[in-house]
Amino acid sequence: MLSKQKIKFIRSLQIKKNRLTEQLFFVEGAKSVLELLGSGMPVTGLAATQEFLDEHRALVSATSAEILVATEAQLVQAGTFASNKAALAWAPIPEAPSALPSQSWVLALDDVRDPGNLGTLLRIADWYGLKEVVCSPTTAELWNPKVLHASMGSFTRVRVWYLPLETYLPQANRPVFGALLDGENVHTQEFTAEGILLMGNEAQGIAPDLMPHITHQVSIPRFGGAESLNVAAATAVLCDNLRRHQPH
Repeated sequence: MLSKQKIKFIRSLQIKKNRLTEQLFFVEGAKSVLELLGSGMPVTGLAATQEFLDEHRALVSATSAEILVATEAQLVQAGTFASNKAALAWAPIPEAPSALPSQSWVLALDDVRDPGNLGTLLRIADWYGLKEVVCSPTTAELWNPKVLHASMGSFTRVRVWYLPLETYLPQANRPVFGALLDGENVHTQEFTAEGILLMGNEAQGIAPDLMPHITHQVSIPRFGGAESLNVAAATAVLCDNLRRHQPH
């Protein structure tokens, strides 16, 4: 059973300092836990209802994680959800990638601070096949529970770097398409075979010191009265147009 001491330990992982000290992160809810168990990533522990364990017996038996039976109330107490009828798992934080991104298209995020936005951006990148994301050091932390939940398991398929973008962008040796309000209409923009899609801060946009590294300024035309788009929504629109020019 899930003990009070273990609940306290899992709750401590909600705090970044403790995640870094323990080098552990946790996910909760059936979707995220199943994605983690099926990803091949090592899993340290799994707390789940008996119903969840019975329903996913084959997947659970394939892991070397510590398995603890828990009630719904205990899962809620240990995690961040208001309701959890399934499971919660904790796992080692993977080592940061060493080599620079190598895929044809990379998503770069400048100072995207909202954890929910970052998680959604990972999900969007995953949907459009952008498997590598480079974040500025001030972007939200990948292992924040809100990021992981919003990614809906995409964190297991998308590699993430934290690098100074003013250093990375010129090193990447590829076109940089920066999202700006006064850029070229994305509907007429010609995208190259490889490149970097650069998205800026939710409120301030792309930092001025990154502007010299942008080779193509691109924008989404506005037809109504809204002042702006959420960074995740804008990224989805740009990725969709980008992929229209790329083979499936």
